[in-house]
Amino acid sequence: MDNKILVVDDEWNMRNLVKIYLSKEKFQIDEAKDGNEAIKMAKQTPYDLIVLDIMLPDIDGWEVCSTIRKIKQVPILMLTARNDVKDRVHGLNLGADDYLIKPFASEELVARVNALLRRQMINEESNDRLLHFENLLINGESREVQVFQTLIELTPKEFDILYLIAGQSRRVFTREILLDRVWSPSEFRDLRAIDTHVKNIREKLRKMGLSYNPIKTVWGVGYRFNTPEDQT
Repeated sequence: MDNKILVVDDEWNMRNLVKIYLSKEKFQIDEAKDGNEAIKMAKQTPYDLIVLDIMLPDIDGWEVCSTIRKIKQVPILMLTARNDVKDRVHGLNLGADDYLIKPFASEELVARVNALLRRQMINEESNDRLLHFENLLINGESREVQVFQTLIELTPKEFDILYLIAGQSRRVFTREILLDRVWSPSEFRDLRAIDTHVKNIREKLRKMGLSYNPIKTVWGVGYRFNTPEDQT
């Protein structure tokens, strides 16, 4: 494989361990020892994936994740020693794609990395449709969303959810279906994460001036796309 991965951790032992595990899979590995270095490297290099520790000496992994997400749509796998649902939901809210709890087995790390890379590749190859609604354009090929011809920044999962729901505008998607379609089997799954992502999508589109709510809540079931015609 020629995938290039950035490993961010202030502990040399952990960086080296992750590097050993992933190098065996023929990934190219770069290392960053703190958040500022990680952000600088992410801006300069087109990484295929970032493995990011939360506890860093300068700025924490959450801030690093949020900063990178504003400029890159690269998959981010966060490492944490805390198994707290609130922490994981917070990370997902900032744009993380998956979590891995320390200590972890090499097989699990490799499986999660491969799952994220595989899904990214599938998205890049299969998202070739252009969805156009009133003042809202969703480009599946470039994975870009425009409101009034202005690009907005969505995380990879936010884009996947919006693109999936908008592509089948009459279908109601349960939270379980969205988890199965957007999250890989090896990823941490929480139904509440769906609600968090949907809330973020709505808020970002609203802030850009979209006058209608594009995702309707079907109470007790899930979500469906809400076209402008549905709201008249």
